[in-house]
Amino acid sequence: MRTYIIIIMFIYSNSMIAQMHIDTIYANEKKNVALFFPNPIRQAITGTSHFVFNYNREKEQYFGLLQATPGFESNLLTITKDGKVYSYILKYSNILPKLNYFILESKSIGNEKPSKINLKPIDKPTNDYTNRLTYFHKFSEFLLNLKPKKLATKRKSGMLLRLQKVVYNVSEVYLVLEVENRSLIDFEIDYLNIFKINGNKKRKASYQRLEQKVIFKYKEPSVIKYNQSLSFVYIISKFVLGENEEISLELKELNGDRNIILNTKL
Repeated sequence: MRTYIIIIMFIYSNSMIAQMHIDTIYANEKKNVALFFPNPIRQAITGTSHFVFNYNREKEQYFGLLQATPGFESNLLTITKDGKVYSYILKYSNILPKLNYFILESKSIGNEKPSKINLKPIDKPTNDYTNRLTYFHKFSEFLLNLKPKKLATKRKSGMLLRLQKVVYNVSEVYLVLEVENRSLIDFEIDYLNIFKINGNKKRKASYQRLEQKVIFKYKEPSVIKYNQSLSFVYIISKFVLGENEEISLELKELNGDRNIILNTKL
């Protein structure tokens, strides 16, 4: 079982090394090198037997002690109680540059479980479109797999709302949308409404703002986390814009005051 875990660890660590810089820790048989993690250690393993990492397996603690005998370099894979994964190159050295390592959570190379994307429940179409539900799913997924475009973009308060594609199909219009969170605060979606606008807002007598009924939503998220970008599809009834008309997308934050409005003539 230990050999099996080491093989998995070796493959995983090597693939991660190809993607990012991995720090090196030096050890020998004369002194203990202490590693302090931001959360208690749940599991740790070295790639070869001449590196030994001791930690309390019965009562979870924040630190472990590393020793080594002469031999080829190896690696250390550690998983903390919160699921964070840490990986280090291990090398033997008679002279140790450090005896204590205080490891920051930012040094984690990932999580043993992939982060979940919170999606809103899929809106069921109205009765008129019930028999087209499967088609809406498949065609929306097809559009999301195409190379994204940038038809129109609005940035505000660290948030980005982008219209990637507008596709006319049968009697519907598919809007491929993207929301990106570049702020430090998660963005919970209250609603994203679509309007057809006619006229100039400054001239109230001639200004019209008509909300377009959304037939179906595909993969609409409920939360956009920090540094996350998600794409999804809105389906509305087919429309044609007049010379003075444009489409307006209004994204509103739940329990917050961030509001993003994207206007475009398509």
